[in-house]
Amino acid sequence: MTHREVTPNDAILPSFYEWIQTHPLYLDLTPVPDPASPGRSNVKPQKLSPRRHRFEAERRRGLNLALKRLEGEDSIGKEHIKAYLQDQYRRNLRPNTLRNSLRSITRFMFFMEQMGKVHLAEMTRQDIEGWIEHEQDRGMQVSTVRMQLSVLKAFLRFLIEKEVLPSTLLSKRMMIKVPDALPKAMDPDDVQQLVAALEGVRERAMILTLLRTGMRIGELLNTMPEDVNLRERRIEIYEAGKTRVGRVVYLSDDALKALKAWIKVREPQKTYLFYAQGKNRHSISYPAVRARFVKCLEKAGISHKGYTLHCLRHTCASELLNAGMRLECVQQLLGHTTIEMTRRYARLTDRTREEEYFRAMAIIERGEINGHYQLDRELSAFHEKTQLLSSHHQELHVHS
Repeated sequence: MTHREVTPNDAILPSFYEWIQTHPLYLDLTPVPDPASPGRSNVKPQKLSPRRHRFEAERRRGLNLALKRLEGEDSIGKEHIKAYLQDQYRRNLRPNTLRNSLRSITRFMFFMEQMGKVHLAEMTRQDIEGWIEHEQDRGMQVSTVRMQLSVLKAFLRFLIEKEVLPSTLLSKRMMIKVPDALPKAMDPDDVQQLVAALEGVRERAMILTLLRTGMRIGELLNTMPEDVNLRERRIEIYEAGKTRVGRVVYLSDDALKALKAWIKVREPQKTYLFYAQGKNRHSISYPAVRARFVKCLEKAGISHKGYTLHCLRHTCASELLNAGMRLECVQQLLGHTTIEMTRRYARLTDRTREEEYFRAMAIIERGEINGHYQLDRELSAFHEKTQLLSSHHQELHVHS
């Protein structure tokens, strides 16, 4: 192996190509051209950007951890699960996807064992349906059960393509209806109380950024200092955590002020914009941020209202729509793939519908209807115009 100059990033993460050439687990996954082999003297590994370098290292760690956990499981179809996780890695899926796949698939396999099954070939459609009912009966949310079913179906399709299972297993559609509930946004008074209770420089910057940009918590935790442009008051989301589509969000006055204060005191050598306390901590986990948010709710005296970190995203969308921003603009800021996802907030914040209701109800409460239904003004005018034209036509007919 040839030697090369060591960069600051190498002190944090090993070189992708040097690592993958020496690790036995990946020799059969991603072959790297050997400069010394005949006919390939001009082939050189592509140099990765620092961001892509970190992303590939995270994916490798995610696969390694998933396979390590799988080794500790005594599960049906263990070798097929391993092959599926390796296939997901080759398809450039995120570490979270691999982790969720392993968890959902092993839960189903455990259920199969409880049903007395010992081989994949014994699986039937009734086993899948029974597992769905089992997950629902043990109190899992409908959306969670649907997500787990989606993961399991992807795994089964993989096995069908490999001719391990028959195609008849998924010949009929199997869907779970999820209620289209309203998003939960914070009450305006509660928002003011929360903002007033923010004390620490880091927590104030984090909470205000989430509240004013509508970013997902995972997107904020993956933000790096180079993604923030204070002069143009914007944050570039390189790759959305859910849709994997990049976008730009903008900073309000209070969020900009809070971020400037944090950037002044943060350690510049840290990898991510926000990180946990500790010498070797370059990032911060979701549970840690959630714990800080719960403490902020307690300080504000609103911890009993059931607000979560994701409510900050809902609150941002609702306030923007209430302020008159067009639905299409809110969609782009939130990174929704369809306008229908954004319309949920319109159902929550439709001021026109609200004003029309109270205007009509005021008439009803004053008793101005007098027990008779009144025609709409435009309909009444059209009716009067029709009657006039009819009588005029009759007069012309008489005179003729």
